[in-house]
This record gives sequence, structure tokens and C-alpha cells, in this order.
Amino acid sequence: MNMFETLRIAIRSISSNRMRSGLTMLGIIIGVASVVTMVALGSGARTMVAEQIRSLGAHVLMVLPGEAREQGVRKEAGSAQSLTESDARAIAFELSTVAVAAPSIRGVFQIVSGNRNWRTTVNGTTTDYFFVREWALAEGRYFTDEETLAGAKVTLIGQTIAEHLFDKDESPVGQTVRIANAPMTVIGVLAEKGPTGTGRDQDDVVFLPISTARQRLIGGANQVNREAVGYILVKAASNDVMSVAEQQIAWLLRQRHGLRPAHPDDFRITDPAATMAAQTASTRVLSWLLASVASVSLVVGGISIMNIMLVSVAERRREIGLRLAVGARRSHIRTQFLVEALVICLLGGVIGLIVGMVGTALLAALAGWPVFLSPASMAMAMLFAGVTGVFFGYYPARIAARSNPIDCLRSN
Repeated sequence: MNMFETLRIAIRSISSNRMRSGLTMLGIIIGVASVVTMVALGSGARTMVAEQIRSLGAHVLMVLPGEAREQGVRKEAGSAQSLTESDARAIAFELSTVAVAAPSIRGVFQIVSGNRNWRTTVNGTTTDYFFVREWALAEGRYFTDEETLAGAKVTLIGQTIAEHLFDKDESPVGQTVRIANAPMTVIGVLAEKGPTGTGRDQDDVVFLPISTARQRLIGGANQVNREAVGYILVKAASNDVMSVAEQQIAWLLRQRHGLRPAHPDDFRITDPAATMAAQTASTRVLSWLLASVASVSLVVGGISIMNIMLVSVAERRREIGLRLAVGARRSHIRTQFLVEALVICLLGGVIGLIVGMVGTALLAALAGWPVFLSPASMAMAMLFAGVTGVFFGYYPARIAARSNPIDCLRSN
């Protein structure tokens, strides 16, 4: 008996009892659909985190002020005014492991264009900021060093600001906007960056030269130290020197701030990419754990298949005995029942793939979760379904192949 004939008999046997075959497939369908959905969610989350890491820029460190103390009470992190523009210049020019450093100050203000307005984050910084973040332009230009020194009334806006303040067919470049009643000329629109891991829109931002922001918007908020900045973004010379750069920055700032060995740092240095990479690793472990739990349904489905196949062997004893009596080999009988179990599992796997893809698409649309349907994960789920069919179908097939034809023909 050739394989085609064996497959035809298997399909006919499955079709003869559709209800039982469908119930037998149910565990496989649920298992494959669950595995596909869980892996898609995990892959989508990892892809999103990877995009966020890329949006930060390569080998970036963030230097933040420490917490302030007032009458023995420690305030929130970043409340101290311990970082200055001079610190940023020293980091950039004195450390060989650092490419550039960009000081920044920020606040929230209303921005107005014509009869439209939008409340957004205003960030005062230098041109190096865009080099650190690897933030390209959609149109226009960056502000120059001369404009930064002169406190020029120029601004760069993000895509979200452009969408809310200007028409789609209208170029913002050259237009005048008012930020807290201060007129500014738009000289560029930044390329889209997308949301951060916390959901904050990176494109909902306006950039000014740091001197302009300090003189016209934010300077009055800091009477203690007018050179203080909110944070410093640092771009290391390469990824290989990230840890060395972090140590050197800490050493330099302690020296500049006159901190004795016993005193704690009055700043914090963080590696956003490393934090997100750790999130990626934990997400990968969690997604595979969920997929492993979901694969239990495949095992349960396999046990169900074994039980149904044992019932099928008992019901078809006369058929088995007759085939053995007319010359069929025991290997033919074993192959027939193995193929039946395999067909049930693969058919259930195909239906499970369809259910999983539909469920994943609905989840992405309704819940807004990031998903990524990987062909490798779908192939893995189908392979697991096939292995389940062979593994759990072998014992009933072996029982059928070892049956005594005389006993089988005597059975009712």
C-alpha cells in the first residue's frame, strides 16, 4: 500500500465521524492558537522596545541631577540644581570617551499659531542634542551655534506640533508661532520618532536654543543658579567605551562639584538603552513562558487523540483482522493509524493557525497591543502539532499492528 492510498483511507476514516474528529482536534486548535498569539505578543513587545532603543540614539547616557534636601527632607530625584552648562562643556571637551554632550532645560508652555494653540513641552538645548539622539529633519534646518550664543528667536517643532498647528498642505518652516507670548520663527520640522516605552509622544515637543529658552521662558524659574540645566545627554565615542565613559563622567563631575570621598553623588547617570534591553530580555522570557503554558493544551489534545485512536482501534478490529488476513503487513496497519493521528493534528494545527492569526489581529486592533506574527513561530507550532500526533498516535497504532487477525475477525 502506497502513502497516497494510506492518506486517502485516513481522510475517509476521519470524515466518517466529523463530530468526534472535530472534538478531538479541539485541544490542538486551542494549543496552536494560544502559542501563536503568545509568541506574537512577545515578539511585538520586543520589536517595540528595539525601536525605542533606536529612537534614543546609539550609545547614549543621560546625566540627571540628584535629589535636593530642604531642612533634612529629601525631595524627588532630579530636584537638585547640581548640573550646569559648564559641566556639559567639560564632559564633551575633557573626556576622550565622549563624542558630544548636550545640556537641556525644559518646561511646559502654550504654543499658538493663528487661531490654533497646543500645550506642549519646550526643550532648550544645543544642536548637539540632535546628534546625540540621531534625530533627522523632515524639512528645514537645525539652529546654529551662533543662534544659540545670540539667543535667537528660532524654533524646531516635532511632527505632532506640526499636525496640530498647521494644515497638511502648509509648510511650518518660516511661520511665526508664539510660545508664552514670545514670537518664534519655525526653522525646521523634525522627523517622526514615535512614542516612548511609557507611551509619551516624543514628537510632541518644541526645541529652542538653550540661551533663548533661558532668557525668554525658563530662566526666571531658577534664581539660585541661572546656569543650571535639567539634564545632560551624552553620546559616548563608541558602544565599547560606555562603561568607561560613565565612570569618567562620574569622576569628572565629583571633581567639579567638590565632593569629598565620603559624600554621595549629587547626580545620577543612567543608560536608557541598557534599561530597555533588560526589559526586552524579561519580555522574551515571559513570552516564552506563556507560550510554554499555552503548549500544555497541545499535550492535552495529544492525550485526547490517543484516547480517540484507541477507541477507533477497538471499533475497527474486524477491518484490521480482514486486512491482515488478506496479506497486509503489520507495518501497513501501524502506518495507517499513525497517518490518521498525524492528519488530525495537522488539520487542527491549520485551523489553530487561522484562529491564532485572527485572534492576534483582533487583540492588536482592540487593545492596541503591539504584535508580530513570526513565520518561525507558526512553523514551530505546526511542527509541535505534528510531533504531538506522531507521539500520541504511536501507541494506538502499535496496538492495532500487533492485533491477532483471528481474534479480530471473531470480534463483533
